[in-house]
Amino acid sequence: MADPSSYRPKPGEIPDSPGVYKFRDEHHRVIYVGKAKSLRQRLASYFQDLAGLHPRTRTMVTTAASVEWTVVSTEVEALQLEYSWIKEYDPRFNVKYRDDKSYPYLAVTMNEEFPRVQVMRGHKRKGVRYFGPYGHAWAIRDTVDLLLRVFPVRTCSAGVFKNAARTGRPCLLGYIGKCSAPCVERVSAEEHRELAEEFCDFMAGRTGTYLRRLERQMTDAAEEMEYEKAARLRDDIGALKKAMEKNAVVLADATDADLIAVAEDELEAAVQIFHVRGGRVRGQRGWVTDKVEAVTTADLVEHALQQLYGEETGDSVPKEVLVPALPDPVEPVQEWLTGRRGSIVSLRIPQRGDKKSLMETVQRNAQQSLALHKTKRASDLTTRSRALEEIAEALDLDSAPLRIECYDISHLQGDDVVASMVVFEDGLQRKSEYRRFQIKGFEGQDDVRSMHEVITRRFKRYLSEKERTGEWVDGEPGDGEPRDGELKNGELKDDEGRPKRFAYPPQLVVVDGGQPQVAAAKRALDELGIDDIAVCGLAKRLEEVWLPDDSDPVVLPRTSEGLYLLQRVRDEAHRFAITYQRTKRAKRFRASPLDDVPGLGETRKQALIKYFGSVKKLRSATIDQICEVPGIGRKTAEAIAVALAQAVPAAPAVNTATGEIMEDEEPGTTAGSSQEPVSAGTSDERRGQET
Repeated sequence: MADPSSYRPKPGEIPDSPGVYKFRDEHHRVIYVGKAKSLRQRLASYFQDLAGLHPRTRTMVTTAASVEWTVVSTEVEALQLEYSWIKEYDPRFNVKYRDDKSYPYLAVTMNEEFPRVQVMRGHKRKGVRYFGPYGHAWAIRDTVDLLLRVFPVRTCSAGVFKNAARTGRPCLLGYIGKCSAPCVERVSAEEHRELAEEFCDFMAGRTGTYLRRLERQMTDAAEEMEYEKAARLRDDIGALKKAMEKNAVVLADATDADLIAVAEDELEAAVQIFHVRGGRVRGQRGWVTDKVEAVTTADLVEHALQQLYGEETGDSVPKEVLVPALPDPVEPVQEWLTGRRGSIVSLRIPQRGDKKSLMETVQRNAQQSLALHKTKRASDLTTRSRALEEIAEALDLDSAPLRIECYDISHLQGDDVVASMVVFEDGLQRKSEYRRFQIKGFEGQDDVRSMHEVITRRFKRYLSEKERTGEWVDGEPGDGEPRDGELKNGELKDDEGRPKRFAYPPQLVVVDGGQPQVAAAKRALDELGIDDIAVCGLAKRLEEVWLPDDSDPVVLPRTSEGLYLLQRVRDEAHRFAITYQRTKRAKRFRASPLDDVPGLGETRKQALIKYFGSVKKLRSATIDQICEVPGIGRKTAEAIAVALAQAVPAAPAVNTATGEIMEDEEPGTTAGSSQEPVSAGTSDERRGQET
């Protein structure tokens, strides 16, 4: 525990200006970001008598080891910079709202030639119109199914669209009148875009004018005795009204507003947001957060506004935002919202009428959300705590292993040997900390040597990080490998407290394997002089836990929560390793002799294959013929000819039934290619960094 007086700034150092400040811990990680109208007054409040501080604030200042600040011109700039830093550094003591689900939106891809209506989740894309969020994806599909009768906009994927255009036959929706079939040119691109614009206008709440126009058209058709047309228009009006009924009118004045309510206790807070457009509730979402800092309801509202509108612009920010408490001061927040919308935004507390009644409804939803979250989390926290306590007891650890790292080796008969490192913190996956390794020290299959190499490389980097930050005391840590992101002079490119790749040590290292792998991991740590990290192994055969220097394994009961957590950690490491190994193998199988030609990128390689039809024909082409390909000069053509001449062509395939030699004529086929399907892995796996 640090003494705040040890890093307290000297009198007169802190400016009396608006700004943003950062507290860092002993590892140079940013643990708290805050803003202030007066940096001097705000920071002075942290360095008073510890007994007078809020318990959470006291924990933060005793965890910190330094403080720094950045002066800005206005409070609005401070608000924006605070949001950016919280998002960038992910400080542990700041309020961070967690979505209780990934909410679906109804999206219209207006950035495409033929706009498409679809359900989307995740980050918003430029040029796409969004409506929602909705509580369930089926609610979006029900609404779209009703509206497609009136606005037959394309809903198919790019592959289906291209296939229909190639065959000249539309999909089923085109035949039943729920798609205008631009793929077969039943309507032009301009006409289809106009349909998409009308769809967006209707979803945005401009319904009255469109319904009145349809009703006039129905009346005119009936007067002209075009009864079939009138009946069709009548059904269209019914479908639109049915779609509108799914969102009842809650505000009679057709208001566009977001209503934010907060339910909280001493430890946690839940936020609920209702998105009202055109007087109707168009979407709902909710967040839950731990109160890791001393915050008021107004502070929680301000953090919610930052998260909700931090990346939104234009109409995504409504004209009116209703909240249970106003941030103090409110003017910078209101000015910031106005800047993001581009016009005046009203931020206020509803006092009477329909808006206050609706706010009470949102408040009840927030209270129910908090109660449900606490019920779920109580069970989850109890289970994880019991699992960590059982592991600590079984392995005779001093305390529960809050950070566990697990390592696994993967290869295919000695080729493409790789390793994985997965991280669990507080019993939960920390996928941003996953890492991948290529075995570089030797060739062939030797899981024990591979494990020794991986553990050595990982903890050499940890020691190098300690030395860089001045934490190393007991001599030199040895020559660690150069880190990614390191300059030639030894200084890191990023010295701003962002998460480093190997900066934080675990309390427990788990290896996938038995006694030999455990001994190799322990030997690697001993060689580096690290004696405060526990090591164990989990053997697959009998799920036995092996400890260094013990001839007999530790056998945990099959019903043990501790064993179940170790199994989850081990299985996750195995999954991550084998996915990486398969990806590397797929790249090797897809390798082409053209890959070795300097300056030949993917576009020109594809142009060559398309021009000649196959690598075999390209290999037999002359330099002059290669030069005929657009973008290929003579020097590049000579390099291509040399590379293909040096490469050994793959043996031809033989049809075992007929004895026929199968010629390599398939477009895009390269020597040594394989058609084996390979999993590309999840987005979280792709975030794991190769070392």
